[in-house]
Amino acid sequence: MMYCRMGGAVRRETGGRHAHSHMRDMLDNHCERGAAMRLSARVGTGALVAVALVASLGGAQSSRTGSSPLARVQSVAMRTASDTIEKGLDARPTQAFRSRNDSLASVRTRQAADRSSDLRIVVSLNDRMLWAIMGPDTLLTAPVAVATEETLEYAGRSWHFETPRGVRTVLAKRENPAWTPPEWHYAEVARENGLKLAAMKPGRTMLSDGRWLEVRNKEVGVVQNGEFALLPTDEEVIFDNTLFIPPIGTLNRRIEGELGHHMLDTGNGFLFHGTPYKATIGTAATHGCIRLRDEDIQWLYDMMPVGTRVYIY
Repeated sequence: MMYCRMGGAVRRETGGRHAHSHMRDMLDNHCERGAAMRLSARVGTGALVAVALVASLGGAQSSRTGSSPLARVQSVAMRTASDTIEKGLDARPTQAFRSRNDSLASVRTRQAADRSSDLRIVVSLNDRMLWAIMGPDTLLTAPVAVATEETLEYAGRSWHFETPRGVRTVLAKRENPAWTPPEWHYAEVARENGLKLAAMKPGRTMLSDGRWLEVRNKEVGVVQNGEFALLPTDEEVIFDNTLFIPPIGTLNRRIEGELGHHMLDTGNGFLFHGTPYKATIGTAATHGCIRLRDEDIQWLYDMMPVGTRVYIY
């Protein structure tokens, strides 16, 4: 993920985003989609029957949209070279809890998952692993990326990135989902590139040279001498050394490809989704969501119906 510099906006790259403003050189970042479904090596006869039952439950739970090319990329810095999927799989993460209450929540959630006999998704944050279980049978075992547990402070605001423990529910499923970036995304881009940060105002957002930003037909543009010129929707809006946050609902506040090809929504912004950053699987790398490999999230998308319980401990 890199940035090029040219004018008034910064483009995030995932397969082809260019940049405006003086950022960094462009990096090619390709996302390969896994094809086969993965089952746990321990699947027995009962689990195979369960898979057949799950397949009949998991389909047709969400509207499908046409595929779209990967376009924008989250501004989060890539992890270090040693923070790879091999590290995540081969080295057992250190057990860690945020507090005594967090530890108790982990125990209660794991016990609740063990008591359940329904189809369910179980995630261990400390182990960075996910299991799809039906009754006593494990249908899928998969490594995941979890939250960094880091805090971002910028422009007088603070965000802490954690994946909450507890019981959740799959509320919706989407294929080729677009991402509406929260404000912390723009704070990260601004901090990484030495920019000020400001939200666009209703109506006109005035610039220092007399021009202004304005939204028309859900797209941000700049007005000069009465002429309205659209800004590219796949670029950050940067003028006067300031990154302007587009209003929610505009096409400029929408990023394609960042969530991979499939997504399960458990509410309040906590998603299970794919990622173009393959090396982060098995590590603490997200802002709260659970990232999976393409083949694993596709398996969950196909097999887990809306309403499935999710236990995160």
